[in-house]
Amino acid sequence: MKRALFAAATIVITLSSLRAADPEDGFKPIFDGKTFAGWKASIDNTNTWKIEDGAFVTRGPTAHLFYVGDTNAFKDFELKVDVMTEPGSNGGIYFHTAYQEKGFPRAGIECQVNVSHSDWIKTGSLYGLANFGLTSAKDNQWWTQEIIVRGRKVIVKIDGKTVIEYNEPPVLPTGRGKKLGEGTFALQAHDPKSIVRYKNIRVKRLD
Repeated sequence: MKRALFAAATIVITLSSLRAADPEDGFKPIFDGKTFAGWKASIDNTNTWKIEDGAFVTRGPTAHLFYVGDTNAFKDFELKVDVMTEPGSNGGIYFHTAYQEKGFPRAGIECQVNVSHSDWIKTGSLYGLANFGLTSAKDNQWWTQEIIVRGRKVIVKIDGKTVIEYNEPPVLPTGRGKKLGEGTFALQAHDPKSIVRYKNIRVKRLD
């Protein structure tokens, strides 16, 4: 009997440890997979964004979709988004941005989504800040794009593998790019030929 109780206790402790190590602990979903609740599209091309099979999908001219479901700005956080591109597509995940009716967001930083588009800056790059021309992501396959911001440091992961560690200098060189700050998130529909899917969008505050 004592051995059985010890074994049971060991199983309970082991399961508790596994739950404690769950990398999704503390994350809050910010897209329900069914509606645009909590999100607001730019008005330049209102028919670009669709919801298909639990994902936001870009099908049309340039437009952006902003998260407006939380009035408290995000500064330090972990954001995870499952992404899939069709060949030749370009997209992006913005952070520290703000709602804008038209055009590419002037505020915030873009984390690039691009496997095979003609733009040489590929998935995981911080556009204009830390660019690279190779990516482990593949068209027509889902990957998880993770953005972690702590103070002046940004880490980008693709399927758990770190691809960028960016430390913002105290003073940015002129024309280098945008600065870290605070704000919300936005998803990009880059052009009419780019079909990108975003789903399972979840975030954890670190501040």
